[in-house]
Amino acid sequence: MQTFSISLLRHSSPFLRRTAIFHGGVGIGVGIRRSFFPLSARRDNPDVSRKPQPSKNMLRAKHIGKNYSSSLSPVLSPEHKPSLLESQAIGTVATAQANFMRVIVQDVASSVKSGDDDSSKTGVELLCVVRAVLKKIRRRVLVGDKVLVGSIDWVDRRGMIENVFHRRSEILDPPVANVDHLLVLFSLDQPKLEPFTLTRFLVEAESTRIPLTLALNKTELISEEELESWKIRLRGWNYEPLFCSVGTKDGLDAIAFVLRNQTSVIVGPSGVGKSSLINILRSNHGGGAVEDENWFEPMLGNKWFDDQRVGEVSTRSGRGKHTTRNVSLLPVSEGGYLADTPGFNQPSLLKVTKQSLAHCFPEIRNMIEGEKCGFRDCLHIGEPGCVVKGDWERYPYYLQLLDEIRIREEFQLRTFGTKKEDDVRYKVGDMGVKHAEPRLMPKKHRRESRKKTKQTMISELDEFEDEDSDLDIENDPIIRAIENENK
Repeated sequence: MQTFSISLLRHSSPFLRRTAIFHGGVGIGVGIRRSFFPLSARRDNPDVSRKPQPSKNMLRAKHIGKNYSSSLSPVLSPEHKPSLLESQAIGTVATAQANFMRVIVQDVASSVKSGDDDSSKTGVELLCVVRAVLKKIRRRVLVGDKVLVGSIDWVDRRGMIENVFHRRSEILDPPVANVDHLLVLFSLDQPKLEPFTLTRFLVEAESTRIPLTLALNKTELISEEELESWKIRLRGWNYEPLFCSVGTKDGLDAIAFVLRNQTSVIVGPSGVGKSSLINILRSNHGGGAVEDENWFEPMLGNKWFDDQRVGEVSTRSGRGKHTTRNVSLLPVSEGGYLADTPGFNQPSLLKVTKQSLAHCFPEIRNMIEGEKCGFRDCLHIGEPGCVVKGDWERYPYYLQLLDEIRIREEFQLRTFGTKKEDDVRYKVGDMGVKHAEPRLMPKKHRRESRKKTKQTMISELDEFEDEDSDLDIENDPIIRAIENENK
């Protein structure tokens, strides 16, 4: 005798059911769904969790998120002293060339200090690359930065920059960090001193709010009358320049006194004598004692810190040639460091806005110091109640730079808008844990699709055909001449 049994199992959802008919030990399934198998497993084993198991991709994403969370830590404060491993060290970026940084080691792990080779670690030059995560979040590493170096191979003297300490100052042209003083160097002749170019460099230097000194080189190439006229003219700009000559070594004591025991950057056009001045200041000129500890001292015999290359002024254009091609931080015998920078003729003025431009001119600062303008956002171009008059020499230069900055800001407003997103974004994961990851570039900076490119080409061809149809080919004299020759 055969027996029939029908079993009905209800799912937690009232709309899903499973019916199984068993006949003679043979099971015939009707409407079986895969989602019921975990239910039967939980019925047989109540300890099975209801939460689905994560896939390999989920585990990989979670692992990457944890890595970014630990590696995208905020910039280290200057007073912070992290616990170092044997393969880690703290140093200063001495020079940058292509994708490589040369770092001078200042501090190593305590286990390394206790060893016998401590003296060989401090002052060591490491050839380093920048960690990819720092590039993704656009955390730029500059010459003069105090950095944390990891994955150090002490034998081959290589490493990887893992993090950057907070900067006390920064300049863009040239890119140098932790600067204490700026020396704006120009030459009175060969190349000839141009007032507007000098004004651009002074505005760029004033925008950084770093103490600056103006020095004019090659005094032996001009007469005493010209030298005196430049003194009077620059005093009208509210500057007290230092006059020097690298060729005759006149006036170099005053420059060395101003730059002692500081990290200074020499900026100026090509050919004004920046590298020649650095070579003299780095020699034993003056014979002063070094007060501060010089981390570069164990490396003074390294060829990387030899005298800087010096080039001739072009006889055809009258301007200097680009001899220095990268920024280098060099030790000075009087104490402190000098940054030799490539020459450039047009500072970018990217940090100068139309509101801050007036504060980069000492003449305007003196005018508005005692009496304020009628409007807070006054641009000093003849507004009602403006106390700045146009009876000073560099006022036309101010108007020219103001127009340039206005055009740049309007272009940036049309192109990028006012919204500025951070380079790092945070995602909330499991249990409310935030994971940091680099923000990708917006879609407008990506390559156009093939469909859009094809549509653009078709529209351009249609416009070209319309232009051809508008031409009067029958009355064209060239076409007539070709037809007559063929006849």
